This record gives sequence, C-alpha cells and structure tokens, in this order.
Amino acid sequence: MYADLLLPTDGSPGTAEALDHALAIAGAHDATVHVLYVVDRRHHMAAPEETKAEIRDALEKESERATDEARRRIEAEGLPTVTAEREGVPHREIVAYAHDHADIVVMGTHGKTGREQLATLGSTTERVVERSNRPVLVVDIGDA
Repeated sequence: MYADLLLPTDGSPGTAEALDHALAIAGAHDATVHVLYVVDRRHHMAAPEETKAEIRDALEKESERATDEARRRIEAEGLPTVTAEREGVPHREIVAYAHDHADIVVMGTHGKTGREQLATLGSTTERVVERSNRPVLVVDIGDA
C-alpha cells in the first residue's frame, strides 16, 4: 500500500516523534522513507543584502544536519532512505514532493514556529493537509 513515505523535517526535536510513526509504517510496508528539508527562501530573501549569504549558509547546514540525523536513524532500522533538499515555501514544496515521490506524508503537528504562531501565521502542517493529494498522518508532538 505504501512503497514510499515522505517525512518532512525542519530539524526540530518533534521530528523524532513523527519519525517513530514513519518507521512503523515503513517497516510494515517495506517502504522507502524520503526525508525532505525545505529551505524557506523567505528567511534569506527578506534579510539585508549583507547577511543573505550567511543566512543561506546557516540554513544549508541545518538542512544537512536534520536530514543526516533522520537518515542515520532510518538506516539503523534497515530501511531504505532518500534525502532531499528543496528551496521555496515549505508547504508548497512538501506537497509537490509528495505528489511526485510519496504515497503518504508523515509529519508533526508543529515545528520550529511552535503552537503559539499557528493562529496568526497558519501552519505548514495545516496547509499540507489542505492541499495534498496524498494521505497525511499528523503526529501530535506535544510541546516539543
């Protein structure tokens, strides 16, 4: 039923809880886990010109750290994994990647923005649920 599973990550601690669920599903279906980090271009595009390169570099390093951490854990379970990085608006890139590469998306209720910003900014998770043509398993990650 699920040959390919997408786990978006923003490097937050809550991703580990979503990963637990992703591993259970992938293990049951012998699926490949795709780990996706989206570099939110709005973070460096809005920065002053003299800091754009520094911010971009920091985001790239965070992407590598977050995807490597998840990849190591997935591979330790003996499951195949693919890591990817995209640049853009996170929910749009997640939906597009899922459409092209995944049968299901597993993600946490919130990431680095935290629950307090959901009411004012909306959440990436909510937008993925609304726009995805793939099933989305939303894992309650509590106060992570």
